Amino acid sequence: MHRMTRTFRAAIFNRCLLLWLLPIATYLVLAPMASAAADPTEVCDAAARHVARESSVPLEVLRAITRTETGRGTSTTLDPWPWTVNMQGRGVWFDTQSQAQTYVFRHFKNGARSFDIGCFQINYKWHGHAFASIEEMFDPIQNARYAARFLAKLHREHGDWTKAAGAYHSRTAKHADRYLERYAAIRDDLSQSPNRTNNSLARSSGFPLFRASSVTPSNGSLVPLGNSPARNILLQDGEE
Repeated sequence: MHRMTRTFRAAIFNRCLLLWLLPIATYLVLAPMASAAADPTEVCDAAARHVARESSVPLEVLRAITRTETGRGTSTTLDPWPWTVNMQGRGVWFDTQSQAQTYVFRHFKNGARSFDIGCFQINYKWHGHAFASIEEMFDPIQNARYAARFLAKLHREHGDWTKAAGAYHSRTAKHADRYLERYAAIRDDLSQSPNRTNNSLARSSGFPLFRASSVTPSNGSLVPLGNSPARNILLQDGEE
């Protein structure tokens, strides 16, 4: 009876300890993301850091790609922007996720299917089947995870992260080479100034995006492998 009492007390203590530690553990995981969420310029980098830790893709590759895809210049810096949409060749930055989603839903309802979403500009037409919903495609972590899996697949094919980054944009050499010029400049700049990218790169961008109030044509990214249908490039869960 005494032994059972001790066992019971130990079980109660362990349960109480778990209940006490769980909120702390949750805070330690979510606090950095919450902090980033308060500043949109930090969201994509936070997602990149999270995904780099759980994948084979180097952080510097992810950070350079998200800026190449969505880089938004301020007076002194070029930062990635999570609420970016390229709708059938028209690229737009939005101030909030809600605004970006509303824009996509409106066009989707009218029949649009070729559009790029989020930090890594995942294309719905070719990659939307890998997500549960458009909302999930906007989620920075899920967006970054799919981009990392796609990049890892391309790296296995090409054996080089720079070539993988070019193929991430296009299988057509002239388009990939143009994209890589900007990607390489951004990656080099990040290696010299890890915290902030120089805004001169924004002015030299060959892939302009615009505020919702000034929408003009832009180039999309994350195109399919050659002319293969989407089902042939679907990355299965757990595949890199």
